[in-house]
Parts: sequence; C-alpha cells; structure tokens
Amino acid sequence: MSKSKLSGWLFCMLSLCVALPAFAGADAPFPADWHKWKSVNTTLTSIGSLPDCSADVSKLPSIYQKTVETYCSVKPGGPGKVAVLVSPAAMKNFELRDGKMADGANMILHLKDMKVLFVTGHKGRKPVYGVYTEDGKDITAASGPLAAETCTTCHTGYQAYCKNGQCGIKK
Repeated sequence: MSKSKLSGWLFCMLSLCVALPAFAGADAPFPADWHKWKSVNTTLTSIGSLPDCSADVSKLPSIYQKTVETYCSVKPGGPGKVAVLVSPAAMKNFELRDGKMADGANMILHLKDMKVLFVTGHKGRKPVYGVYTEDGKDITAASGPLAAETCTTCHTGYQAYCKNGQCGIKK
C-alpha cells in the first residue's frame, strides 16, 4: 500500500473513531416483554410530554428542571411524549414506593416519539440502568445524557423524589 493510501486509510479510521459515540453497554437488562408492562400515571407523565427545551421550568422542583435539561440534551427541542412503564412483577413494590425491587428490569421511562427506553433495573437489590431502542438495541453511552452514570447521578441526587432507583411521585 502506498504511503498516501495508508495515510488516507488511517485518516478515515480515525475520523470514524471520533465521529461515532462511545458506547458503554447497559447494566440493566433489556425487557423483551416491555410492551406488556403497565403504563402508570406519575407527576411526570400527567403532563403527557416533556416540556419543549425553550419552556421556562425555573419554578418547577429541581429534579424536573434537571430532567428537562437532560432529555433536551438527547434531542434538541425536547423528546416529546413520555410514559412510565412498570414490570408486572415490580408493581406491588412500585406502588408501595419502598425501594425493595427484585433483581431484573423493573421500570422504564419510554420516550415515545424518540422510540427510546430508559430502563431501571436492579442487581443485588441495587439500581442499575440502561438505554435501549424499542427493538432492544443497547444505546447506553459511555458519557452524556444516554450514559448509565447520568441516570445514577440523577436518581441518587434527588432523594426527596427517588428511592433505590424509583423516582417520581405516584399519582
């Protein structure tokens, strides 16, 4: 291979490395039966969709401000319609809000318009997170709004709203 072809090939490979996001892989398992999970009404879902990124959310509690900021980082303009889904096996604990979830996938924030599932699961009774497309492709990133660490930071940073991975107030 000539020096110029080798240089061109190396440039293309390096460009791909920079252009593609780094994926870390989910800690929470993908729930293949998620379509059968119950949609629950929470403070977040009662508005139907997350506010547009230009909305003034300064009077909302800080967790909702951070939620809008995070999901606006996922999709400029805002992610649109949302649903919270709960595994049938986790429903009793979800309703009790006791934080005692069994291991496995338990809850999902479904960004309907984007067709993305933010999955909260538990492993060793501790919360773990993952981000998937509706068809099960793991899109959990190494950093940024699609990173499991971003989920962890938010879910542990607002203890008035979150208990062992379950956030929000049930309506």
